[in-house]
Amino acid sequence: VLAELIEKFVSHLSESGTDCYFSTGNYKAMDADVKKENLSSVQQLGVEMTVRYGKYLNLLKEDAENGLCFVLMNCEEFLKQQQRTVVSPLCCLQERSVGYDWFASSIFLIMSGDREKTLTFLQQFSRLLVSAFLWLPRLHLSIHLPVTTVEYGIHPVYFCSAHHVEMLLKAELPLVCSAFHLSGFTPSQICLQWITQCFWNYMNWSEICHYIAICILLGPDYQIYMCISVFRHLQQDILKHTED
Repeated sequence: VLAELIEKFVSHLSESGTDCYFSTGNYKAMDADVKKENLSSVQQLGVEMTVRYGKYLNLLKEDAENGLCFVLMNCEEFLKQQQRTVVSPLCCLQERSVGYDWFASSIFLIMSGDREKTLTFLQQFSRLLVSAFLWLPRLHLSIHLPVTTVEYGIHPVYFCSAHHVEMLLKAELPLVCSAFHLSGFTPSQICLQWITQCFWNYMNWSEICHYIAICILLGPDYQIYMCISVFRHLQQDILKHTED
C-alpha cells in the first residue's frame, strides 16, 4: 500500500511543471545483466547488508542481489549526467559517487525488490525538491548547485536541515542542546548520520517507511521535525549519559 501511495503521488507531481524543481534529461536503463563486481567494495558490502535485511523482513526473494546492483549502477549513471567536474584536493570530491546509496536501497525494499519500479520511481522523484534532502547522492557534484557550494564539499542537508535542527533544538529542547554542547559533539553531526543512512540501524523498518513517506507527502521540512522528535524521545537517555 505504501509503495503504491508514494509511487502515484510522485508520478502525479513529476508530471506537473510547477512541482518539478529539477530538470532531468532522458535516461534509458543500462543492460539488466549488471554484476556485483561492477560496484565498489563499499557498495558491495552495502548490497549484502540490504539483501540480508530485506530477506529478514520477508520483502526480497533469492535473486534480489542482481536487481539491487542493477538499480544502484543505473542510479549512478543517471546522476552522473547531472554532475559537474570539480578540481579539488578534497577526497569527497574525487569520487563520482558518495558512499553507499541508502535511500535507493530503502525504495528498493519498499518496492519489494522490483528493480524497474524502483528505477522509474527514483527518476521521477529526482525532479522534486524533496529529493535533494532525502536522496543525498542526488546533489553530489550537482550542476543544480552553485560552483562555490560544490567546491566546499558540504551537502545542503548539512547547512539546511541539520542547521535548522540545531536552531529548533535550542528553543524546543534546551537541556538536550546543552548536553551536546558539553559533549563536544554537535546535533548536526548526528542528524547528518541519521539522514545519510535513512535512519537505518537507528529505527525499525516501519518507522523508516513512515519517515520517507512523511517527507515525500508533507515536504522536506518534516525531515527536521523528525530529527527533533527523535531527540525529544531520547532526551532522558541523553541527560542520563551527560550526568554519567
